[in-house]
Amino acid sequence: MNVMLQWLATNAGRIIFLVVVTVAAWAAVKVVSKVLRRVLDHTNMPSASIFINIVRVLIWVVAATIVLKPVFGIDPTTLMTALGVGGIAVSLGLKDTVANVISGFGLMFGRVIQPGDLVTVAGTTGVVKDITWRQTVVRERDGNEMVIPNSVLNTASLERLTPTNEGLVTVPFTAKAGSDSKDIDRRIVEAVERGMAGVAAEGTKPIVKFTGFSPYGIEGQVLVFAKPGILLSTARDAAVRALADADFIEQRAAVGA
Repeated sequence: MNVMLQWLATNAGRIIFLVVVTVAAWAAVKVVSKVLRRVLDHTNMPSASIFINIVRVLIWVVAATIVLKPVFGIDPTTLMTALGVGGIAVSLGLKDTVANVISGFGLMFGRVIQPGDLVTVAGTTGVVKDITWRQTVVRERDGNEMVIPNSVLNTASLERLTPTNEGLVTVPFTAKAGSDSKDIDRRIVEAVERGMAGVAAEGTKPIVKFTGFSPYGIEGQVLVFAKPGILLSTARDAAVRALADADFIEQRAAVGA
């Protein structure tokens, strides 16, 4: 106990200095992160966590540099030299991480993609939730989150979607031969509108497109638009159910009879 008390008495100044710097760095991280987020929200710069995370790291690096010499007796210059020698080997192991960080900055500063965008990339369609230092998180309509490395986003083809197009569902149908196309159009729209009440996006109507002919009759598609938050499979199910027992639809086309 005496040894411990003696050690504390000897190193009290160092301990107090370390605590003060740590608390100051923690407070600075909180304040700067909050201010930076507000600033990004009121500018054209995208408000993604990649910027805030980098600022946090820089603050802690500065804090660590301040306490190295007085608390631990380590010369920052010597440490930086040692890190520089080992940096070559480390960089080889972190080349993918570095590529993701650089790609993330390229995506953000080039305004290629921003949080809130509706996109299709790497086979995933959804809303960009966040862009971090390493990856981009895309939330799909069903709630799943796809984590895509920034380097993949920087090289893969990316398609921006409008909310309407993102909710588009196509349902094929075959109308009986000899049917009046205008009458079929009207009846399909009426039937699907009734069947998709509460499922279809507000302000949208089903769209009927005739695509060709077959031995069974006139082939076509009905385009419907799902409300945000509704699964596309749910919207498709509602449209199919609305047309399932319609007398103007040729059911034999479905079974090949």
